[in-house]
Amino acid sequence: MSETSSSSVVSPQIESTLKNRLAAARELLLAETQRAFGGISTVQTYATSIDLLVQEIYGHARKIESAPATLVAIGGYGRQHQCQCSDIDLLLLFDGRIGAAEEQFISAILHPLWDLGLNVGHQVRGLGELESPETDNPEYLVALLEARFLDGDQESYRHFHNACLSENSVWRDPMRAALLNLTNQRHAQHNRTVFHLEPDIKDAPGGLRDATAIRLLRNLNNRDALDRAYIDIGRIDEAEDFMLRIRSILHMERGRNLNTLNHELQETVANVFGSPGGHVRSQVEALMSTYFHHAQLISRSLATALKSSAAPTHSNVTKIGKDLEQSWDGIRFIDGTRASLQPQTWLTAFEAALDHNVDVSEQVLTCVERHVERYPSERFIPTTSERDLLLRVLRPRPGLYARLSEMHGRGLLGRLFPEFQKVYCHVIRDYYHKYTVDEHTLLTIKNIEHLCTPRTRSRTRFAGVFTEIDKPELLTLALLFHDVGKWTNKNHSEEGARMAVGALRRIKLPVKDIATVEFLVRHHLRMSVATFRRDVEDPETVTQFANLVGTEERLKLLCLLTLADVDGVGPDVMTPWKEEMLWRLFVETYNRLTLKYGDDLIADTDLRRNDLNNQRPKDISQQELTAFLEGYPQRYLRLVDPSHVYEHVRLSRNLKSTEVQASLTKTDAAWQLSAIAVDQPGLFANICGVLSYFGMDIVRGQAMANENGIVLDLFQFEDREDYLRLNTTAGQELTDVLGDVVAGKIDITAKLEGRKRGRIHKHPREDLEPVIRFNNHYSRRFTVMELVAENALGLLHQISQSISSQHCDIELVLISTQGVQALDVFHLTTNGEKLSDATQDALKKTLYSTLIPT
Repeated sequence: MSETSSSSVVSPQIESTLKNRLAAARELLLAETQRAFGGISTVQTYATSIDLLVQEIYGHARKIESAPATLVAIGGYGRQHQCQCSDIDLLLLFDGRIGAAEEQFISAILHPLWDLGLNVGHQVRGLGELESPETDNPEYLVALLEARFLDGDQESYRHFHNACLSENSVWRDPMRAALLNLTNQRHAQHNRTVFHLEPDIKDAPGGLRDATAIRLLRNLNNRDALDRAYIDIGRIDEAEDFMLRIRSILHMERGRNLNTLNHELQETVANVFGSPGGHVRSQVEALMSTYFHHAQLISRSLATALKSSAAPTHSNVTKIGKDLEQSWDGIRFIDGTRASLQPQTWLTAFEAALDHNVDVSEQVLTCVERHVERYPSERFIPTTSERDLLLRVLRPRPGLYARLSEMHGRGLLGRLFPEFQKVYCHVIRDYYHKYTVDEHTLLTIKNIEHLCTPRTRSRTRFAGVFTEIDKPELLTLALLFHDVGKWTNKNHSEEGARMAVGALRRIKLPVKDIATVEFLVRHHLRMSVATFRRDVEDPETVTQFANLVGTEERLKLLCLLTLADVDGVGPDVMTPWKEEMLWRLFVETYNRLTLKYGDDLIADTDLRRNDLNNQRPKDISQQELTAFLEGYPQRYLRLVDPSHVYEHVRLSRNLKSTEVQASLTKTDAAWQLSAIAVDQPGLFANICGVLSYFGMDIVRGQAMANENGIVLDLFQFEDREDYLRLNTTAGQELTDVLGDVVAGKIDITAKLEGRKRGRIHKHPREDLEPVIRFNNHYSRRFTVMELVAENALGLLHQISQSISSQHCDIELVLISTQGVQALDVFHLTTNGEKLSDATQDALKKTLYSTLIPT
């Protein structure tokens, strides 16, 4: 053994030369990356440059080598996907015992690489350790699948290859299991969807790791002929190249091995690629549309490879009808060649899969994908028989989302309805919509599918409505077309209705059914607007909405469409509170249509009032209850449980002018704060400020006063951080602070300003210019003010203060947030009347000066 030390193996002159060569290789890599050419060939060229550096260092290290050693590239370095900041994963193999000399040899390789600033991951093994697989190290098992000889003893490498990578190796099954388990875990971490607003190019479903998994599974499955028949490797290579180009840009911009394509870097990448569009938003939308196209292709191909890996050696085949059979992988064509010539029969495979609750086989899907472009739309629905077949397929039931997703991914849905193809992978960049337009659409249908087997108690009531629908396939059609108008900048509801009518006439749908679908598409936003931006307790709101829908059937269809649409925007968008409000509007409108709607004011003959009086506790007299209720609107009795009404009566006793009595309750939908005080300026704004200060998200607030000047403010809010539940004293602390604010002991505005200064924005600021609109026709009693502004801590407090400064009273406010936008709707009066034009103008000026600081 040589006595040469590891520190002297690479001289300063050699180290300087190595650094210059690495810098030159990186300069070439960055030059290509700056032109968006950092794809497969470029990173392979860079990997080759790294190989030469590693091999030279290995050559110098051999001066102190004792046992024969082999240097192997593994993992991403093994497949030569070497981006600027990628790790260099090495396996050092020794044919013999690993002692001091071998450790010195290892240091002689690693230290110079570290000195060059490279990130090196290494494994050290002796050939004797290869007899049994290391099942407790799954990452290592998968990395070995991409082993590549670099330098050293070739006989040792052959021994390693035969022991670990040969077809009969005992390592093979554990390697496959490790790959499957790691893939499953990674997908679970990313919610098993390719649709992320800020995707991880490497780890997210549809990303680079999935592309690698496809290649590894093909090698492990021993089903190359089957995989080549059903997986388009050329398209996978194209998608992988696109992902690598993005990853190269991310490394260039960050200077670190971070692979998340966040909102800011999306703009940078779009600029480097030269994405089409007249402004940044459209350029990013074009980039992300292409990303999702490739990600879905990779994800779909991986699913095929995973299914192939589970294929049995032998399986039974059952004939289904004249042209179909069922095998281990689902519904198949008996004669694929014959089926390719008869596109009007393809839907029978999807109907059979739905009927038997099984998959559609890859044989059918590949046949569709390869031949669908050959046929015009009319070849798929030549007669009313095929139209009826399509309508049967579209009836909501378990499996419909999966089947429609397959039809869309393979081009059949877009061929049946070219109008829908216009929104293929269409991205709307607004930090609110999580999915592409087409995926959002399919998810809305999935939400209807879930009503067949409702997953929560609150959805059971909507499921009951669903069972009453005569033609649920019309709901599916309406959902398919409700957002197709987003392909253009026109009013997407009107454009979608126009496109739907043309498509449905083409398939000869009955005129009455076309009218139903047209109505649903044209008005698909109206129920959500009425629910979340109007007062559903106002009879005028219900009357106007009832006049719009006209019939109970249309009401049911529009209600279910709205539920599915809002729930399909993204996780947690349809909150329990919103769901409750939607149901309440449905019930009130249904009652209105069936002539059972009550008056606006609490009357002496009101049944609820009589029940309250008959059931009142002994400590509340009839006279006290009557005096308290006098002047409150009827919606008070619809909103508040009797037990809480009695509590409000008690809280209203002996109130002082600077005092507020408050109580907190928790419902299934949200928290509720009831605040009772003598009428005073700024009370509503102060409550908004306190709730914002404690981090609560207000979803609804309303104020009402009785004949004695006792104001009752009711706020529903969400506690997303679970502050009130996790802290037993938090509720008392909140009401104590509210009391001090009303008493003038605490300046809540100053406290909110302190919170704002310390707040970190999740998304880049949009600099949204506020929009303020007034309307005196929506409500019979109130002026409705709609305000759209950039969401901010304490925004509702600011707005409420401005409204109070103009001597206007807030009767009701509805709050909605979409991404960085706040959409708030206020129901206002002044001296009990609607706002005059002059008052509206003055209030608008005040609000603009508040929301647009100079």
